[in-house]
Amino acid sequence: MSHILLAASTLAQTQENTPGNNPLVPPLSEILLVLIVFGALYYGMLKFVAPRFEKAYAARRDAIEGGIARAEAAQAEAQQALEQYRAQLAEARGEAAQIRENARAEAQRIVEDMRVQAQEESARIVARGEEQLATQRNQIVRELRGEIGALAVELSERIVGQRLAQDAQVRSTVDSFIAELEQQSGATSAGTR
Repeated sequence: MSHILLAASTLAQTQENTPGNNPLVPPLSEILLVLIVFGALYYGMLKFVAPRFEKAYAARRDAIEGGIARAEAAQAEAQQALEQYRAQLAEARGEAAQIRENARAEAQRIVEDMRVQAQEESARIVARGEEQLATQRNQIVRELRGEIGALAVELSERIVGQRLAQDAQVRSTVDSFIAELEQQSGATSAGTR
């Protein structure tokens, strides 16, 4: 190749020395030299540089396409994970709502049970109180009858002036009188109610 360049340069020097050259048209040796150098450069580019560029371009294209494919796969995986998360979240919300509803129902049942127990206990206490009141009333009535009877006999003895305490007939009279008074007071209290 150096021989070709040397020959081309010698040819160019000889043509420059010839008279009558047109300054706008380059000498033939220069044209040949430029064509040979251009051809050599073109061949070198095609043989060595272009394949490397193609290889780098293909690697870059594969990397970009692979990156896009990986990005799309990662995005699809992220979307699937998001959908699973949303489904789990919805399921958890549903379970939480169910637990809250069960807790409310349980609380309502407990309140109702407590209310029923309180009402039963209240009814028992009221019944026991009424029973105790009735027992105490009957006891007080018996005591009062005895005292009223004794007072009535004593009053009668003072009025009549003789002793009446031994007589059974006097006792039955006093008892019937007290029973009449109770009936009248019962009728009066029932009429005022």
